[in-house]
Amino acid sequence: MRVNFVSFLVLAGLAVAMIANGFIRPLAAADCSSTASAGIDWGGCNKKNLMLQGGDFQKGNLADTDFTLTNLSQTNLASANLEKATLVRAWFTGADLTKANFSKVEAYRSGFENVKAEGASFAGAELQRANFNGAVLKGVTFEKAELGRVTFKKADLTGANFSLTNLSRADFSGATFSGPISFDRAFMFLTRISGLDLSQATGLEETQIALACGDSKTKLPAGMATPTSWPCDAE
Repeated sequence: MRVNFVSFLVLAGLAVAMIANGFIRPLAAADCSSTASAGIDWGGCNKKNLMLQGGDFQKGNLADTDFTLTNLSQTNLASANLEKATLVRAWFTGADLTKANFSKVEAYRSGFENVKAEGASFAGAELQRANFNGAVLKGVTFEKAELGRVTFKKADLTGANFSLTNLSRADFSGATFSGPISFDRAFMFLTRISGLDLSQATGLEETQIALACGDSKTKLPAGMATPTSWPCDAE
């Protein structure tokens, strides 16, 4: 036991010496007082109710950060990590979210109007009543996300993934996309799909379509019949 303890002391002394001489850098803590800049580390910081519009957070670490009621419109969040961040009633209008990580965020009633979010991830996110109207969401994954009453009016959803999502009462009015789009095992209770061309959608089952709200202009995959319950009553 004494030999092991002596060895531990020797190794600890070497580590301290290496840090002192710059060979090893200790892990840096988030600097919550720093101003917005590319590569910033605000992980876990409290940034509630702030006006941060137009800021540069490109490739920043914003995981677990609390942005409740914060204005992040027109910001650059390309390739930033916001995993598990709190974004309740925050707004990102016109922001660049290209390849950003929004997985498992809490973003109830948040505004993502006209964002550019190509290749971003919202997997497992809580997005009830969020607004994605006019957003560019090419290749975005919403897998296992909560999207109840989310609006995607006139959004570009080319290549988006809605597998295993809750799309209850979500509204896709005027949304556009080309090529396949996945709805594999998505829950589509009263999901508004009127006028959409879903002929190339993948993962759609007749049970999902029967729950959704389409109309005579909705195009379904080959072999699927238009439900007799369409169109739904106006809410």
